[in-house]
Amino acid sequence: MAFPPSFIDELIARNPIEDVVGQYVSLKRSGGNLFGLCPFHGEKTASFSVAPDKGIYYCFGCHKGGGAVNFMMEVEGLSYPDAVRALAKRAGMQVPEDEQYQSRYRQQERLWALHKEAARFFHTQLYAPNGKEALEYALGRGMPKSTLTTFGVGYAPDSWDALVKEMQAKGYTQQELIDSGLVTVSRKNGNIFDRFRDRLMFPIIDVRGNVIGFGGRIMNNKDPNAAKYLNSPETLIFNKRKNLFGLNMAKKSKLGYLILVEGYMDAIALHQYGFDCAVASLGTSLTEEHAALLSRYTEQLYLIYDGDEAGQRAAQRAIPMLEKAGIQIKVLRMRDAKDPDEFLKKFGADRFKILLEQSSNRVEYQLNAIRAKYDLREDDQKIRYVQEAAELICTLGSFVKREVYGGRVAESAGISAEAMKLEVDKAYKRRIAKEKKQQEKIDLAPARALQPKERSIRYDNMKSALAEEDVIAQILREPAMLEHCKHLAGSQFSVPLLGKVYDQLVIRYGSGMEVSPAVLEDLSAEETSHITGIYHRRQSPVNENAFRDCVKIILAEQQGRAVSSDDDLLALRNKLKESKGTKV
Repeated sequence: MAFPPSFIDELIARNPIEDVVGQYVSLKRSGGNLFGLCPFHGEKTASFSVAPDKGIYYCFGCHKGGGAVNFMMEVEGLSYPDAVRALAKRAGMQVPEDEQYQSRYRQQERLWALHKEAARFFHTQLYAPNGKEALEYALGRGMPKSTLTTFGVGYAPDSWDALVKEMQAKGYTQQELIDSGLVTVSRKNGNIFDRFRDRLMFPIIDVRGNVIGFGGRIMNNKDPNAAKYLNSPETLIFNKRKNLFGLNMAKKSKLGYLILVEGYMDAIALHQYGFDCAVASLGTSLTEEHAALLSRYTEQLYLIYDGDEAGQRAAQRAIPMLEKAGIQIKVLRMRDAKDPDEFLKKFGADRFKILLEQSSNRVEYQLNAIRAKYDLREDDQKIRYVQEAAELICTLGSFVKREVYGGRVAESAGISAEAMKLEVDKAYKRRIAKEKKQQEKIDLAPARALQPKERSIRYDNMKSALAEEDVIAQILREPAMLEHCKHLAGSQFSVPLLGKVYDQLVIRYGSGMEVSPAVLEDLSAEETSHITGIYHRRQSPVNENAFRDCVKIILAEQQGRAVSSDDDLLALRNKLKESKGTKV
């Protein structure tokens, strides 16, 4: 979306990057910059940097970066215009009229309002005569009316068009209903009918309190092919990979941890019994987006998936994603009940709390899962168990941890601790050798190693691209360097993104406006992070001679777009380093 550059400049000026980021990250000053733990990936050592003088942030770990607008897009999952609107509201500014932006935001607001009206309709229907059976079912599952109200639980009537008629009577158009995902379009005649019919309805609410979708549990299974649970499809306001059921309430919990379960009923039951930190995934396996979202609200999480094979596979897939996000994980195995809902009804909150305290850490859980695969009475299976366990243990960074867990496996397998240590050491050496070989491949292919992390951005001519990066970096540090390249145009760059950025910087400098990564427009989050990364990686002093050399390389390479060899590339890098001796 295009906004007037002057408005964006004022927006950035009135939203200091350190204040915006400071709402989400605890920052400490070190020199001219501020540092904290990255909100986008898990880490124990602060690699997230904020440069107040330039109005930008950059993470040296995950390589995300940009200005205040980009930060709001990333941290809150907003579109560009929505992030601008959020910052404008924060600063008490009026957003200039932009027809395309206004149209999209009006569409979002209509969908939020439509879903809110639909949630009210479903909740009302639960207490209507045709919702009697659904209400009895809900009450029978241990959900009192207070809980039904708290979670907005409702009922979708067993009708083809009850919701359609109700929403159209409130002024919503057929197209809005289609866009909402609450209806299905007939392939035969194009008519619309209710997507959810004869289902107990659970509103899905985002962390900002907007109803964005629904999950529905079937009541009378007349159609044997009908899914037991049905979720809203992906829409403008709903993405199941980026939202979790109950997080809008769990984020306020004072318990200091979160509990992740598989189903709505489990999450609701946990809230009822005092565990107001429970959330559930939305009919999909845990994703990296889910893990990143959870890491914003907790450092410790209890993972409770069903004990069947599918649930255990899901838990195994979730563990590395949660660990990568910096979350400490404990895995709870249900005992004497198939799920938390059943356990709480049988034994109560105190017994469940004991169960939580007895949860396994992720290594114990994974070793138990490996152990369950083998019959240790058979020698060949015992050997395979020890070898697979060694492969897991060798990934632990601490020698003490490797010793402790190795000892446990040795005891369960009936072998000596020394034999197990030898097996773990062998697996550890194989892993280190494999990682070293992979690193050598990278080191021996500098052109490949220097390719951008974001796959959508490719450097086809590495020699020109490195020079283009240097030109951009030096201009961002000293805009007056543009005086030395008046005959250079963005169209002469080999990398379209860098050419587009260069042209923006030229226009801004010529108009006397701010020149900074924070004010660049029409870039994706990945592109903004890439440009900010260039600025942070290239910290050498501004040097006129080096700058002129880079301009010459760009112009020369533009004549024949040949891909540079590794030797040429290394020579270019050394030349650039040698030429950066004099400050301008």
